[in-house]
Amino acid sequence: MGLTKRDLFTTEQNEMAVLAKCLAHPARIAILQHLLKANACINSDLVSELGLAQATISQHLKELKAIGLIKGTIDGVSMNYCINPEVWLNMKNTFNELFNQHSCCGQGESICT
Repeated sequence: MGLTKRDLFTTEQNEMAVLAKCLAHPARIAILQHLLKANACINSDLVSELGLAQATISQHLKELKAIGLIKGTIDGVSMNYCINPEVWLNMKNTFNELFNQHSCCGQGESICT
């Protein structure tokens, strides 16, 4: 079997790409911001909070849950979701490592701006 394009990259690069792809939708960012602001598991109606259709919110929650950024349960029509702190911290550290690699070409801050 031949190589896939994913095989050309490291496991870390592939994992970062999956995270970035999941974050690349404003509805998912809004959901994460709402959960972070609540700083607790929520079971409120995200439809009224975000102004999106229930089916849309459910799909975005499913995507966030699939990569582990959120955890939660569904009990009938009641949902209970929160940030998964371990995965959140791992994602934060992973992207900080990437962002901290930039040194402005070694020319100093004033030249890069």
